[in-house]
Amino acid sequence: MILCLITSVSFGSDLSGSWQGVITYAGQSLEQSSLLYVYIDGSEGEVSGLMREEKYDTDLFAVKQAKFVVEQEQLSFQQIVVSRSKKTSSTKWCRLLGELKYNPENGYLTGSFTSSDCKRVVGKIILYKSDFKLKDEDTFDISQIWFKPFVRDYNDGLSAPKIRELERKNFVFEPVFFDYDQAEIREEHKAYLDRVIKVVKGHSDLRVLVIGHTDSDGSDSYNDELSKRRAESIINYFVSKGIAADRLEFDFEGERNPVGNNSTPDGKQLNRRVDFKFI
Repeated sequence: MILCLITSVSFGSDLSGSWQGVITYAGQSLEQSSLLYVYIDGSEGEVSGLMREEKYDTDLFAVKQAKFVVEQEQLSFQQIVVSRSKKTSSTKWCRLLGELKYNPENGYLTGSFTSSDCKRVVGKIILYKSDFKLKDEDTFDISQIWFKPFVRDYNDGLSAPKIRELERKNFVFEPVFFDYDQAEIREEHKAYLDRVIKVVKGHSDLRVLVIGHTDSDGSDSYNDELSKRRAESIINYFVSKGIAADRLEFDFEGERNPVGNNSTPDGKQLNRRVDFKFI
């Protein structure tokens, strides 16, 4: 049986509208980034827009008017003027210019920048599609609470939020199979299990039930124990990859729920499995 998971999904390459993410200056880690909100007022050609940069865990910010040149899945930008800001004596809001490219597989718009008025200012930008309304005003209604979860998710290799929704919607569980009388996970299944982990990590409300099974060889009591060990091996793998144990449950059914014919080798292989459910 072929394991199948749809992983290449996207919501399109229209770069217009609202984006949010981080701006990381050279020498900073992702955790030290500033917050960045962008509004692009058009989907093709030369268009105007706004960019708002905020220093994390402070009230310091700058709103900058910008020009964008949008072409398919990439754009260039140049900040024209800082129209509103709050800063300290040591803060300087530089005008930036750079190029960004959209990745339809993970939903991130990323690239690099330099400055037109500050020497040796360079860095990188990571953005994802959002739904806020950015205006040229001092006040802004979005809390900074999203920043730390974003850094964690990005470092974990998770897709952007809207892509994760599509990954979840298109996700189909398939069984994981085991060798005769064994509970060790085959190497061939680990890439699939890693994709399961990615989906679960991307949705804090998801919990997973892992159900172990066996073929009909052996006693009922032995097969119950073997099916339990198979389920536990999957649970242990998930936990080792960072899924909290309280998001996982397991059950075991021994030989009581076959999906194949136990009188044939191929049928027995189908029954030596672990199944999954979202709960």
